Amino acid sequence: MTTPTAGLSDGRPTDTLPVSQLLRMTLYWFGLSSIFIAVDTILGGRLEYQALVPAGEEGRALVAMTVGGALVAVLVQPTVGSISDYTISRWGRRKPYILIGSLLDVVFLFGVASSNTVVSIAAFVILLQFSSNFAQGPFQGYVPDLVPAHQVGLASGLVGLMQVLGNITGAIVASVAVATNQFFLGTIAVGIIELLTMISVFLWVNEGRVAKDRAGRSWLSVAAEAWGLDILKERSFIWLVTSRLAFLMATNMLIKLAIFYLSRSHGLDQEEAGGTLTIILGFTALGTIVAVLPSARLSDRVGRKRVIYASCAIGALGLGIVAVAPSIPVALVGVVIYGLATGSFLAVDWALMTDIIPKASSGRFMGISNVATASAGVIALATGGTLMDIIGGPERLGSGPRAALALGVALFVVAAILLRPVDERRREEGLPDVGAVSSGVA
Repeated sequence: MTTPTAGLSDGRPTDTLPVSQLLRMTLYWFGLSSIFIAVDTILGGRLEYQALVPAGEEGRALVAMTVGGALVAVLVQPTVGSISDYTISRWGRRKPYILIGSLLDVVFLFGVASSNTVVSIAAFVILLQFSSNFAQGPFQGYVPDLVPAHQVGLASGLVGLMQVLGNITGAIVASVAVATNQFFLGTIAVGIIELLTMISVFLWVNEGRVAKDRAGRSWLSVAAEAWGLDILKERSFIWLVTSRLAFLMATNMLIKLAIFYLSRSHGLDQEEAGGTLTIILGFTALGTIVAVLPSARLSDRVGRKRVIYASCAIGALGLGIVAVAPSIPVALVGVVIYGLATGSFLAVDWALMTDIIPKASSGRFMGISNVATASAGVIALATGGTLMDIIGGPERLGSGPRAALALGVALFVVAAILLRPVDERRREEGLPDVGAVSSGVA
C-alpha cells in the first residue's frame, strides 16, 4: 500500500493518516534513542567506579571511547539515507536497512558490554555507530515520505515524544545498571528494547513514496550524492542544522555528565548517584512529556521558530539552576525546566526540518540533519568533559561538572542566534527545490 503523493509540486502526501499509523511510524525512535544515552551513561559509570583510567582523566577517556563512533555516524547516516532514496526491494526502500542495522546493533552492544579496555570499547562503539546509523538514516525519511502537511506538527510531536521517552528509558536502564553494578546487563537490555520497536515498524508501517530513478548511475555515484555541494544552497537547512547542534550539545552536558555531577558536585556514592540519577530522569521526563505535544500544536499556530526560541531561553534557565544548585532538591527544579525545553525543541525542530527539506530526497536531507544529533554528544563531551577535567583536576572537584553545565547555558544562547537566518516557510508555499537532485559531489 502506498500513500498518494499527487497534487503538490514537492510530492508531499495528501491523505490523512490514522493516529495508529503515526504511532507505529515513530515507535522505532523509542528504541534508537535509548541506545546511546544508555551506553554513554554506563561507560561514564564504569570510568567513575571501575577505575579503567587514572583519576582525573575520566572525561577525556569518555571522549576517546566515543569520538570515533561519532565520526562514523556523521559519514554513514546521510550516505545510507541517500542510497535508500533510490532502493527498490520487496520490502520497500527503507526497511532492509532498518532490519540489518537493528540486528547488528545487538551484536555490537554485546561487544561493548564484554570489553574492558578503552581501545576495545572504542572499537565496538564505532561498529555500533555504523550499524545504528545504517538503520536510522533511511528510517527518518518516513515522516517526509508519508505525512501530509496538516499532520506534520502532530507527527513531529510524536517523534519528539518517542525520542524523549527513549532517552529517558535508556538513561533509567543505565542508572539502575550503575546503582547495582550490572553494567553488562544494562547494555544488553537497550539492544533488546531497540529490536522490539524495530519489529513493529518493519511489520506494520506501510512504505509510501516510490524510489527515485537512478537513471543508470552506479550505487557509488548515488552514495556520493549525499555529499553534493548543492546542499550549500539550502541556507535555511544549513543554519537549522547548526542551531540544532548547539542546542543538543547544551542538553547533552547534563545527560552525559550527570554521574560525574552527582558524584563530585554533590558527594554521592555509587549507589546514591545511580538512584538519584533515576529521580533526575523522572523529573526530566515529567517536564518533557508535558511540553512535547502542546509545543508541536502551538508551533502550528505561532510558527516553529518562536517555539524554538522559547525552548532556548527556558533551557538556559533550567540548566543554569542545575549548574549552581547547592542541593539535589534545587537541582530538580532546574531539571523540570530543562525537560520542558527539551520536549518543546525535539517536537518543533523536527517539524521545521520536515517543512523546509526537499521531499524527494528526504533520506539524504534528514540524514544530513542528524549529523548534528550524532556529533552533539561527543562534541559536548570533548568540550564539557575536558573542561570538567581541567577545572576539577586530579582531585575531581565538584566545580568541574558545574563548569561544564555553565558552558551548556551559553550553548542555548548560541542555538537561538544561529536560528535567526532560517526561513520557516514550507516548500509548498513557494520555496525553490534546489536540493532534489544533486548537481555536484563533495
